[in-house]
Amino acid sequence: MSEDFNMSMRKFLKQVGVTSQQAIEDAMRSAGAEATDGKEFTAKVVLTVDGLDIEHVVTGQIKGRN
Repeated sequence: MSEDFNMSMRKFLKQVGVTSQQAIEDAMRSAGAEATDGKEFTAKVVLTVDGLDIEHVVTGQIKGRN
């Protein structure tokens, strides 16, 4: 793959990671400590790309504060 492709891919994935973390942290703060402390939440990300036949799903667990 080309260097331009690699750079655009890294930039996109960094944006996804940073903005997703911010959104999750905001949601945890909004829910409040009593709603999140010691709990585990299932997270899911669905990636699609216009023009490509792809639907990639990633699931995982996010633990609230203890």
